[in-house]
Order: sequence, then structure tokens, then C-alpha cells
Amino acid sequence: MREPAWRSTTSARLSAAIEVLADIADRRRPAADALKDWGLAHRFAGSGDRAAIASLVYDGLRRRASAAWIMGDDAPRSVLIGMLRLQHGLALPTVAAMFDGSRFAPEPLSEGERERLANGSLDDAPPEIAGDAPAWVLPALQGLLGDDLLPELRALGRRAPLDIRINALKLDRDAALARLTHLAPEPTPHAPNGLRIPIGADGRGPALHVEPEFIEGLYEIQDEGSQLATRLSGAKAGETVVDLCAGGGGKTLGLAALMKNEGRIVATDADPRRLAPIHERLRRAGAEAEIRTPRAGRLRADVLTDLDGSVDRVLVDAPCTGTGTWRRNPDAKWRLRPGSLALRVAEQAQTLDRAAELVRPGGRIVYVTCSLLPDENDEAVTGLLKRQRGRFGAIDTARIIAEEAPALAPFVRLTRHGLQMSPALTGTDGFYVATLERRD
Repeated sequence: MREPAWRSTTSARLSAAIEVLADIADRRRPAADALKDWGLAHRFAGSGDRAAIASLVYDGLRRRASAAWIMGDDAPRSVLIGMLRLQHGLALPTVAAMFDGSRFAPEPLSEGERERLANGSLDDAPPEIAGDAPAWVLPALQGLLGDDLLPELRALGRRAPLDIRINALKLDRDAALARLTHLAPEPTPHAPNGLRIPIGADGRGPALHVEPEFIEGLYEIQDEGSQLATRLSGAKAGETVVDLCAGGGGKTLGLAALMKNEGRIVATDADPRRLAPIHERLRRAGAEAEIRTPRAGRLRADVLTDLDGSVDRVLVDAPCTGTGTWRRNPDAKWRLRPGSLALRVAEQAQTLDRAAELVRPGGRIVYVTCSLLPDENDEAVTGLLKRQRGRFGAIDTARIIAEEAPALAPFVRLTRHGLQMSPALTGTDGFYVATLERRD
């Protein structure tokens, strides 16, 4: 018998979101995988429906702990109901109208759910509940953020903005503003080549990857924090620069624009699969870089040995826990475990040690993470400085800001060795940047 047609309504989307959240909880799987499987099993749902369901699911994950607290229950249905109040600001009558038990809609609210939805409060909730974060990371975040802990956690629970970086190899930001008026962009607050594109109430923005200007290579989709991290690298025209953890190439493209295609950029990554998109992105942007791809397999030859001791600047956009990107990846915070942090810390030490071999005397390592955890940031830098026994020193971060982005100074936290951007203070993802100089 043919499955009855699924009706596209807000109530039906809520039912689907509850189903997906249950799948995520039961199978402990990434949200993207669960959403993909739901879409494959419900091909009759349109792209707009799938996007709206994804927004509901991600908002539910953003407020999973606080929504469960006010509802007194952590079941997917309860999380979604609580989220509609906390994240979307919906009152009891509005929520009750969507939970009416009609075809494809969730069952009507119980008396207990109504009471909780109307009167549940976060007034007595501990920080990990009010801030929707794993309790075990809070001591480290408290040490970094102090009294700003809860505001920053709440900022990490909001939707991220949609930013693009204008490709300075092809046009400047003023010209881009004139070309992109149909997208209603505004200049980003801090990054000189960034534009912010409005998103809808459902969290969706325009399909930027199909715009003619994107296809022409006039812009890349990139968070303002990532743009600023590249600028703070201080890369100069004529230098030899290695992007040691290049991945898909976002910062490689930024370096090429910063250096005006004058100099030598070598991009590589320990995982050759991550480099796959970089070739097309370079072609589209008109950016010049040399890509060195390690061979697949367990025994991968080092593809950079000929550069040892000769590189002016090494950018290390290190693999990390991604705690600074929880606005975009809210399910990642609930899957994060202490063992994952320990693994990343070990990888960061190995990558920094390799960077140290590449740098010439007087050259620099620019260490970047999208993390807020000191173990991955200042402590990683401290570890390298100890292992190098005086060969490297951290450059004063206030000096770096003054040289590369002076207007940014009031909007970052200075740490022992570097700077920390964050959603509440900077309006960006949580990026850490430190600059080390070889002094022997």
C-alpha cells in the first residue's frame, strides 16, 4: 500500500523534528546523518520542509539541556516543546495550537506539559543547564571567561550569522556591495573584506553557492572570525608560507588574497581527503598556491621535507574540538568527551612540532584553533615553547593586533600567549590566535 502523502505544515515539521531528535539520541549519531536518513525515507518532503526540519532539530540541540530543565523531562518531544519557548519565544497558546493531534501533528500537550511550558524557569538552573554545555568543560571555560561565562555560553547557543569574504584578488568590498544588493548585505563589524548576509526567521539564508558572483569567484562563504584569523597571520607579499592544515582551503584562499598572489603558498593536510575541494576553489578564485597531497594509507611520506628551515611563516589551523563553533554544530557539544580532547591535544602537539621544523630563523608560526578550551590554546603553545627549549618565543599579541587589525582590540580577550575571539564579545565563532617566532 502506498504511503499516504505527507502534508507540509508546521505541525508536521515538528513531528518530523521529534522523530529525528529521537534517532540522534537513540543511535548517538551526528545530526547531519540523521537528517539525511530522514530525507531519504521521506522523499516526498520538499527542500523547504527539509530545511525547516533541520532548523528545528539544530535549535533543539542548541537548547537541549535548558529545554529539558524547564519541561522536567529530556525526551525529544519535551526538548522540542521547551525549545519553542526558550529559542523561539513562543507562548503556551501558540505551541498548543501546533500540538493539536491532527494528522501528521504531534499529540496534544498534556496538563503537565502545559504547566511546565507556562511556568518552568531557569532561575535556579546550574551554569551547564542555563548555558546548555557539557558540565565537564565548564571549569576550563570559567577560567577563560570569568564573569562572562554564562553570556558566552548563551551566545554559543544562538544561530550563527552568514558571512562571506570578498575576494580581494578580483574586487574590493565597496564594489561587491554594489554587485550584491539583491542579497541585502552589510559590512562585517571587524573584517575589512567581509559582508554579512541576512538570514530568515527559520535560520535559512540564500543559496549563495549558486549565485553568479560565487561561481565567478568573487566571494567565499567564511565566518568573520576565520577571516580575522587569516588577517592576523600577518602574511606578506613575497613570503614563503605553508598552510599546514589546509583542509578545504578557506584560509589558503585568504592568504593568497592577503599576499596579492605575490609569493609562495604551499598547502597540505595530514588527511588527503580534506584537500579535495581546494583545487576547484583556487581555480574559481584566481588564487595561486602549491598543493602537496600526502599519499593515502598508513605510511604517508612527509611531503614538506625540502622546505625544512626555510619557511617565513607557517599557518597551523589545528584540528581541535571545535568548541568555538557550537553555534553551527550544536550536536558536537553533546558528543564531545574528555578522550576526544586528549586526542586533539596530542595531534596539536605533533602538528606544532612539525611546524617548528619548517620555520627559518626569524620566521613565525601562527597557531589558530576554533576552540575556547585553554588546553588546546595557551597550553598547547606552552607545550611547544617548553619542548623547543628557547628556540621559539611568543610575540606580544597586542603588537600583532596593532599591526594587523587595530580596531579589533576592544573585542578580543588577551590570553597568556595569544588572543581569544568569542560570540558574545567579538560576534564571531570562538577563534584563538597566537604568533610564535623562531629566535635561535
